[in-house]
Amino acid sequence: MAARPQERTRPRQETPPSPAAPPVSAPRAGTAPVPSSPIAAAPAGPAPAGHGGPGRGPSGHTGGAPGHGAPGTGMARHAAGAPGHGTGTPGHTAGAAAQAVGPGAAPGAGPGAAPGAGSGAGPGAGPDGRVPAAGQGGAPAGPAGPPAGLPAQGGTVPGTGPEPVAATRREGDRLRFVGAATRRIARGIDLDEIVLGLCRATVPTFSDAILVYLRDPLPVGDERPVDPFVLRLRRTDRLRLTEDDSDFGLSAADQDTDLDLGPAAELCEVQAGGALAEVLRGVRPVFGDSAAARAALPELLGDGRCVPSGHRAILAPLRGRRRVIGAAVFLRRPDRPPFEQNDLLVAAQLATHTALGIDKAVLYGREAYIADELQRTMLPENLPQPTGVKLASRYLPAAETARVGGDWYDAIPLPGSRVALVVGDVMGHSMTSAAIMGQLRTTAQTLAGLDLPPQEVLHHLDEQAQRLGENRMATCLYAVYDPVAHRITIANAGHPPPILLHLGGRAEVLRVPPGAPIGVGGVDFEAVELDAPAGATLLLYTDGLVESRLRDVWTGIEQLRERLAATAQLTGPDHSPPLEALCDDVLDMLGPGDRDDDIALLAARFDGIAPSDVAYWFLEPEEQAPGRARRLARRALARWDLEELSDSVELLVSEVVTNAVRYAERPVTLRLLRTDVLRCEVGDDSPQLPRQRRARDTDEGGRGLFLVNRLARRWGATRLSTGKVVWFELPTRI
Repeated sequence: MAARPQERTRPRQETPPSPAAPPVSAPRAGTAPVPSSPIAAAPAGPAPAGHGGPGRGPSGHTGGAPGHGAPGTGMARHAAGAPGHGTGTPGHTAGAAAQAVGPGAAPGAGPGAAPGAGSGAGPGAGPDGRVPAAGQGGAPAGPAGPPAGLPAQGGTVPGTGPEPVAATRREGDRLRFVGAATRRIARGIDLDEIVLGLCRATVPTFSDAILVYLRDPLPVGDERPVDPFVLRLRRTDRLRLTEDDSDFGLSAADQDTDLDLGPAAELCEVQAGGALAEVLRGVRPVFGDSAAARAALPELLGDGRCVPSGHRAILAPLRGRRRVIGAAVFLRRPDRPPFEQNDLLVAAQLATHTALGIDKAVLYGREAYIADELQRTMLPENLPQPTGVKLASRYLPAAETARVGGDWYDAIPLPGSRVALVVGDVMGHSMTSAAIMGQLRTTAQTLAGLDLPPQEVLHHLDEQAQRLGENRMATCLYAVYDPVAHRITIANAGHPPPILLHLGGRAEVLRVPPGAPIGVGGVDFEAVELDAPAGATLLLYTDGLVESRLRDVWTGIEQLRERLAATAQLTGPDHSPPLEALCDDVLDMLGPGDRDDDIALLAARFDGIAPSDVAYWFLEPEEQAPGRARRLARRALARWDLEELSDSVELLVSEVVTNAVRYAERPVTLRLLRTDVLRCEVGDDSPQLPRQRRARDTDEGGRGLFLVNRLARRWGATRLSTGKVVWFELPTRI
């Protein structure tokens, strides 16, 4: 305590007692009363030497000389009196202090103030606010109250006692708990995470058990809820119960488990106008022992299920933005203090944040489902298995929170047993990117059906992207594989180059012109023709597989090449790795920080068609062409040991060649391919595609395609840039 400034004191004089006590004067400036708990009076004994008379008075601080103490005890006060003006026990002095405890109270001394009490607060105070000591003019005084602003003897200052401090601390704890709990709930994205956050945040801090019921099914957005109003128990959480804990309405078989609240009803149908419906309509949480909750809880939890007595249960409705979507029940055990009135506010806050979070999660789940379905439907559900090539694919979204993107892949069968392999990536990760991807994929399929060269396909895709709007950018790689010629033609529009894995295990990055992305406009695209040996595997991919925040695209391409070479070494130099296992192994190279973009992967194994399994002829467009075609087909079938198909093949070849000769001006082509099926292709220079029609009884023609449709397993017609090709397939054995 800081020392008080010394005051000039006058000599002590003996003052006769005053017959009447003057009014109580205010404390001196610069001093403040300090409350203190009362202490018991000291035992009687001889008083030490001093200038204070006997009596009981409050203790205080003096600025006088040592040894000036007054006997007695009382409440603490501060005084700056003259030397010799003592205070009660315990006394503190600013000099060489001496605390004196005198004998008991003097006769006639009151409990409030005594002769010799300092600070000018007692009777007998002089004009300067000091009270003379006993025998120096001070007069005995009767009982007097404490000074203004101080509690009575034995009391405390309002708001500083143990109960108000504890209440303030509890309110602070509540606020901190609500803040932490709402943050825990807000971290959840889907429905289960939000409900789990509520349970983990409240047990055991706020309650010992919790039951969360949600509407089944949950309405989404503005959807009208279905009738009847059914609540399903979504999740429960609780502390482990001991043998003595039986006040949750739980059976003995459930006391050894942590989260099993089996006795509670799994389903509850809310009756219109019932007690539970009224509580849910009221929105505000209620105690379990209230009249409304006593009737509602049995309806919610099931018949025969009881809840803890007293304020140890809270029923809180969960109301979203438009309607009630569920309810939460908070429970406490009997050995824990019951809920207080302010806990209803806490339960209301938790219920509100949970309900709003569930609303958001349901809306997000619906949007994610729509986006996922949109993405999946725009990708091929099943890849075709054309002749001479095996295909496998993978698609991975960037993350669970962004399931829709602009990556796509496709495999399109072409005339002549060829196949077009396409992979592309639209800029962005949104519904717009997915929609643009779908339009570009459809355009690519249409252009492939016209049998345009790869560079022409990219040129038309570039024009289509510009028609879709500004900043509709995409990369694309378009390749056409011919299993008869064992060649592949590739055109690139700003896409990462493909990797070719040879049969011996060597992996190389194909050198193709990079080109500009689709949507730039005014750019020419180039195509390159490369060898595609049998047994080799071509890998087409998007940049999400090789580029991330941790590595650049070329580093990723080199790592991918090394990974493919290492995988091929496991199967030996004479065997190619299985396609499905190869795709999985490629995706395993992705680390935790490598999933910055969605990934599309397309792998093609080139088996090709051996020259011995191909027969090819040119036929002049004349009347003898159908007969010659039948003879050539019969010889080829005999060479392949397929004589059992001769009748069917000769009939169908004759009908198709007859139609071609009728409209062709240039030589007609006839090709037979033997793989797992026998495929026949007839080409001519007429662009008009044949259509099957039903011939009348009087018609002399029009039945050729009807026979083809009945006898062949599959058939079709494809328009080419030089005309058309009509083909059919028959089952066979190799």
